[in-house]
Amino acid sequence: MESRLCFTGAVRRSGSLLSDFGVGRGLAGWTSRGDRPRALRASSRRGLAWSAETKTPLSNFDADVYVEDSYANTAKNLDVVRKTLNRPLTLAEKVVYGHLIDPTTKVTRGQTYLKVQPDRVAMQDATAQMAVLQFISAGLPKTAVPSTIHCDHLIAAHFGASEDLKVANEENEEVFNFLASAGKKYGIGFWKPGSGIIHQIVLENYAFPGGLMIGTDSHTVNAGGLGIVAVGVGGADAVDVMAGLPWEIKAPKIIGVKLTGKLSNWASPKDVILKVAGILTVKGGTGAIVEYFGEGVDSMSCTGEEAGLKIERCPPTTDSYLVLC
Repeated sequence: MESRLCFTGAVRRSGSLLSDFGVGRGLAGWTSRGDRPRALRASSRRGLAWSAETKTPLSNFDADVYVEDSYANTAKNLDVVRKTLNRPLTLAEKVVYGHLIDPTTKVTRGQTYLKVQPDRVAMQDATAQMAVLQFISAGLPKTAVPSTIHCDHLIAAHFGASEDLKVANEENEEVFNFLASAGKKYGIGFWKPGSGIIHQIVLENYAFPGGLMIGTDSHTVNAGGLGIVAVGVGGADAVDVMAGLPWEIKAPKIIGVKLTGKLSNWASPKDVILKVAGILTVKGGTGAIVEYFGEGVDSMSCTGEEAGLKIERCPPTTDSYLVLC
């Protein structure tokens, strides 16, 4: 592997949030389905401009929630955050702090507890059962943010896809029926057994640069391949957000890793992640976002980066990768 790993204490200076997310150059390849979203237009260093014709749904399945609204709120928050902190922000900080409930919060990395508003929630079928029951007890007619259920964890791999799926449908029929009916009643997207694995579905269908997403599965972070900060959480956190309450998290520490050169033909992004994970150890990476930047990022692909500490990254054009530990 030709890449040289150089640690740095500061990761890029505070540039335009919008240019970091690729806005103005055109955002393509957000999903693997159908027509791709049209490019957004940047009107200024910290603002967005759009018309009704160019507003983009948060996903192909969320017709009444728009990416531009999320960006506008993030840009508005960051105007306040920059004045409050009076220092440059890394890309990871722009995403997280841009979703603060109170942007005047004086953040200290690794110490301050933040209240943020995620853009969406994802749940796998094992953890979704209790989460949905708790949400029902809240007495709300619909989730406060777009949410989805993915039936994959209750399918045990033994004999092959077709037979294993048949067995899972028989053994877990009551669970699947409950999740499907609850999803229909409360506006929660339902991915039935056999539709795919949660961490790939969220990457292909729900990720967008600059967003914030939580999911009741540790592999939720795979969505970070398209520049969204995606975090695995417990069911209680998911219920809070679905009910309209903020998500509370300690402000992540930031570890910068500058990559120079490029990957050789026999190396993958996962090799880089495993090397860094070995250097940091679990203790060194806990509670931190590892942000990769530099020319070496250009040779790293969107998929294939999830390993060990879990990986988040942004599109190659943003010159930055993010790993949430």
